[in-house]
Amino acid sequence: MVQVTARLPEDLVEKADRAASRLNRSRAQLLRQALEYYLEDFEDLRLALDRLNDPADPVLDWEDVRRDLLDQDQGERG
Repeated sequence: MVQVTARLPEDLVEKADRAASRLNRSRAQLLRQALEYYLEDFEDLRLALDRLNDPADPVLDWEDVRRDLLDQDQGERG
């Protein structure tokens, strides 16, 4: 593993230490997991924004979708 040094506000370190203590983890374990979660969320958000900005991706109108689903449901009931 690579060691990384970062300067953090004292109150943030105190919050991290309290959370680590409650979770029976070290500060390093807590910060590593928090960073992993953040980066996963960041990647999900980036993908979502890419899709929203993709002009080839059709935008669905809720009323059209709702009407189509209701029509399908009524057709299956016969």
